[in-house]
Amino acid sequence: MNNQNQDYKNIPGWGMDIDPDNEPTYPIKNYTGDDHNRSNYEKSAQQPITVELLKSTERPQPSVVFGTSAPPSGLSGAIRRYAFKHSEDRYRHWIPLILADRVNAWEGIIDDFKKGTIPNIIKERGWKSELRHNPVGMIGKAALALTVGTLVIKHFCKRK
Repeated sequence: MNNQNQDYKNIPGWGMDIDPDNEPTYPIKNYTGDDHNRSNYEKSAQQPITVELLKSTERPQPSVVFGTSAPPSGLSGAIRRYAFKHSEDRYRHWIPLILADRVNAWEGIIDDFKKGTIPNIIKERGWKSELRHNPVGMIGKAALALTVGTLVIKHFCKRK
């Protein structure tokens, strides 16, 4: 059966993600068979929103599915809330999210201590492996940390 003459524009969802005048794979790509049928599926039902959900300003609806194990909380959550007030095309969105990840890592360490668990930072940060595979880089990082730490301690000791 020759599908070349079939009018695909009448199929619901056909071409929703492509501009036929700007399709780099045309005429190489064959729009028949399974590749053609990828847009014909039943959309999932909306997952119930049971935690605080941060969503992009560009998207009017929340994602159909999302993670619920780590809702925004603490200082990192406040930073994330600030970031999601801004468009995804701005540094005001992405840089705070990177900062929030770093702050969240420290919040996790503090939370471990609160629960009575001493975190194994050497293992969790992969320092043993880095020392084995990148000893020069590891020594450089250790020297930098020692220098900065020494300067900070000297600064605070002079103030007394």
